[in-house]
Amino acid sequence: MRLHLYPLRQPGYVDSVDWSQLSEAEGQRLREFGVCEGASIEALHRGGLLGRGPLACKVGRMTIAMRRNHAAAIDVRSGPDAPAA
Repeated sequence: MRLHLYPLRQPGYVDSVDWSQLSEAEGQRLREFGVCEGASIEALHRGGLLGRGPLACKVGRMTIAMRRNHAAAIDVRSGPDAPAA
């Protein structure tokens, strides 16, 4: 399931990232924040009107904000060994 659709406050793991949907700079920035396959991630809050704005996420022990289109490039699974949700 894509991160922007993933339920709030439910821990998960990054299953894959579609790096082709992101520019080189955007991809580099997400990697610097620790977004990579296997990383723990949790959607905390959806901002903007009707939750269509940025997404606050916990990646490892760090809380970051990312644009909705960046979250749409990230597939999340519910457990470390679970198939993609």
